[in-house]
Amino acid sequence: MENIIDLRSDTVTKPSKEMRRVISSALVGDDIYGEDPSSNALSKYTAELMGKEDAIYTCSGTMGNLLSFLTAGQHGESLLAGENAHVWCSEVGGLSGVAGLCPYPLTDDEGIPKVEDIAKASRADGNIHHPDTTILTLENTHNYRGGIAVAPDRFAAVAREGKRLGFHVHLDGARIFNASVLHKVNVKVFTKEVDSVQFCLSKGLGAPLGSMLCGTHEFIQKAKKWRKRLGGGQRQLGIVAAAGLYALQNNIDRLVEDHENAAILFELLKKGGVAVENVLNMTNMVFFLLPEDIKDEKEFLNDCAKHGLLLNTMGAGRVRLVTHLDVSRKDIERAAEIIIGVLSE
Repeated sequence: MENIIDLRSDTVTKPSKEMRRVISSALVGDDIYGEDPSSNALSKYTAELMGKEDAIYTCSGTMGNLLSFLTAGQHGESLLAGENAHVWCSEVGGLSGVAGLCPYPLTDDEGIPKVEDIAKASRADGNIHHPDTTILTLENTHNYRGGIAVAPDRFAAVAREGKRLGFHVHLDGARIFNASVLHKVNVKVFTKEVDSVQFCLSKGLGAPLGSMLCGTHEFIQKAKKWRKRLGGGQRQLGIVAAAGLYALQNNIDRLVEDHENAAILFELLKKGGVAVENVLNMTNMVFFLLPEDIKDEKEFLNDCAKHGLLLNTMGAGRVRLVTHLDVSRKDIERAAEIIIGVLSE
């Protein structure tokens, strides 16, 4: 079927013609030897952009987060994270299964734990029975909470509390640029509050794959060794690094279009009687609940697909729609028509 509208995720974007041109002409070398010019340029640009000393390319956001945990923590220690955090819900238990950390979930109804809950949850109390808490990980924007872009002041307060308690504060910033664009602040407003940050090149920024992990020189050097140990060391990395650099230089400001399209989609669905979720500081995601009489989520998804619309459910009859650079305003209007039509059948 032609003209498929894919709202399953912003990971489904395809490289643009210009990005493909940049990829085809990328300078490459052996990245393990530090000889890939494009990879080196991407790391340098990224570190400066995020206000950190150094950065490395990782295969995915999941790997970037895991590298941070392996580098900052030790087996048997404790990690604090929101109960709906991606590192908790969607990274196959790597923080415990691979990094050996004991996760402690915190309420994150508004996309971030409450300041007063951090010290209460900490096990860095010297008690011989407790796993020492050494890491606090935050997520912005917050996926499972509807794409909430946590505000800078709220984010800073929680991050600073983590640092006050002596934790390594890590930001799972897979979509951190969506947060900075929505709040109209430089991304460093968020990253200056944390010790390390991971963000994805392969989501709204439109690169075909990869993420970046940023921190101090010492932290990144340790992370490089862990990356090699996990099989994440790559050779002529410049082919994909060039795409990532192009994405950072060209596709950040346009994220506002995705936010506008999501807002339009929200209003169209709401007017059509769909049970859309009201989300504080909504970015490029729209969530809605299926009517109780629809017992088969897959049937609903299949019916939408027959009309040319691809969607994902998040369980319990909750559907997620994600706007991105390959979705036009016309596509958004058509998507709303399809959803309303299928629900009314």
